[in-house]
Amino acid sequence: MHFSTIFAVIFQLLRLKHNTMGKFGVTEWILIIAVILLLFGGKKIPELMKGLGSGVKEFKNAAKDDSPAEKKKEETKSEE
Repeated sequence: MHFSTIFAVIFQLLRLKHNTMGKFGVTEWILIIAVILLLFGGKKIPELMKGLGSGVKEFKNAAKDDSPAEKKKEETKSEE
């Protein structure tokens, strides 16, 4: 069975169960997790989550720093 067929079946199941988009129940989350496990396998998922976590952490740090170039200038001035 091809992945496109699996996605089509899951999409039809989700569409039949709910007419509104954006509301996921327990069944939908279980199906989504099952598809992710099928696609990536159990060994690859921790690596993906680690990468996602570090990306979010870097984004938060970048959002906190308004202007990193100005901080570098201040640091070099204080060292002199």
